[in-house]
Amino acid sequence: MDANGYSDPYVKICLKPDMGKKGKCKTQIKKRTLNPEFNEEFGYDIKHSELAKKTLDISVWDYDIGKANDYIGGCQLGITAKGERLKHWYECLKNKDKKIERWHTLMNENHVSSD
Repeated sequence: MDANGYSDPYVKICLKPDMGKKGKCKTQIKKRTLNPEFNEEFGYDIKHSELAKKTLDISVWDYDIGKANDYIGGCQLGITAKGERLKHWYECLKNKDKKIERWHTLMNENHVSSD
């Protein structure tokens, strides 16, 4: 939270191992809020068979003008994840043409660990 009591959060999504700019997406910044809702969809042009080898890195940031943005937290979905994150990843792989929505707790380490 900034000095004004709010945050200007946005989400970065990266499909790793890095696919360059094609693997990175970013949401719009939600100004002056502590309870943002991001109803945005992103897609990747990747073969389904290759997806199992990837990790989806999701991180939330606080946008700051004139200085470095602050890391709020994040999580990773992929074959190296554990618990609910791994179950979510497998369910997405099994149901390639369906939306599979789940809630995940953000970890606040800069290098996001799996559960």
